Amino acid sequence: MSALPYRRLAGFYFFYFAYIGAFAPFFSLYLDSAGMSPVEIGVLMSVPQLTRIVAPHLWGWLADRSARRLRVARLAGAAGTIAWLGVFAGAQFAWLFAVLLAMTFFWSAALPLVEATTLSHLGDETTRYGRVRVWGSVGFIVAVVGLGHALDTLSTKAVLWTVLGLMGGMLGFCWAVPDSRIAPHASDELPIGHILRRPEVIVLIAACALMAAAHGPYYTFYTIHLVDYGYSKSLAGWLWALGVICEIGIFIGMPHLFRAFSPRQILLASFALAAARFLMIGWLPGSLAALLVAQSFHAASFGSFHAAAIGVVHKLFRGRHQARGQAIYGSLAYGVGGAIGGFASGYAWAGLGPALTFSLSSLCALSGIVLIAWKLKLAAQD
Repeated sequence: MSALPYRRLAGFYFFYFAYIGAFAPFFSLYLDSAGMSPVEIGVLMSVPQLTRIVAPHLWGWLADRSARRLRVARLAGAAGTIAWLGVFAGAQFAWLFAVLLAMTFFWSAALPLVEATTLSHLGDETTRYGRVRVWGSVGFIVAVVGLGHALDTLSTKAVLWTVLGLMGGMLGFCWAVPDSRIAPHASDELPIGHILRRPEVIVLIAACALMAAAHGPYYTFYTIHLVDYGYSKSLAGWLWALGVICEIGIFIGMPHLFRAFSPRQILLASFALAAARFLMIGWLPGSLAALLVAQSFHAASFGSFHAAAIGVVHKLFRGRHQARGQAIYGSLAYGVGGAIGGFASGYAWAGLGPALTFSLSSLCALSGIVLIAWKLKLAAQD
């Protein structure tokens, strides 16, 4: 990877997903210890997805207008880090909602713009994306295992300080990564709305939104689910880590998968395994063996799914539309889907219980299979 700023990109992914590994599994524990109800936890944990509905459009538009993607990400990331300091000032629901809204609004710029930069650096060799992205998985594991063990003895306020430190790391690497040249493409003169109206684009985003919604209960309540069944926080951390270890394996093997199967086939298999995974988590939480198998399926429900989806998005949005294409994908798929999944999970958890809540997750994944089988074959030929 001689022409690729591999170490600097790897460093950013490491710290970004280490931040996710500290925030997603454990911030809900902090909220629980602060006396929040399941509905309040569901609302607060869905704020990052809520801001991804709108904010990435602004950042992607600014980046495409200025042709300096990472300058936008750097300045927004600095503002997001400052906003996070508000969590130390109070733990009231309204205050934390405002803090998370500001923090995630600014930090939502980073990942889609760095993703677009990474893919531009890779050029036509997008199958090598997994070799860079794998360092994000390593960062997630380090954070989730380390913090899980620490929380067996430390107060849940340690989550707040850990997240702050990891933000500093990803901000530093965001400044270190060089911008990439935006290659011209024949679609540059087309309005982006023309691309968005293509049936395969609509179906891809809708299916990916269903996958994000399916993960809503998992990202919001999985750790609480495990602790309620008597598992320690450190074991919960290792179960999270197992999923990401399997994700690493799939990222490393993605070039071989892409040679053997089409993106459509990879997506269909990913959605099918996701449906099975959530049923196992919901109905067999007392079986550690079942949880271990379910976590291994994270390789499909996130790893192969994400690598295949982002590769298709890169092909559908070309030239000057790449940054906005990644932002639109992130905001509509992960933003809308994740926000719906997060909000709904709080109400479902309180009213239906864990088993039926995760059954709804499985239903979302099965619905994604139907959409992909129906229309995505066009995208595979693009």
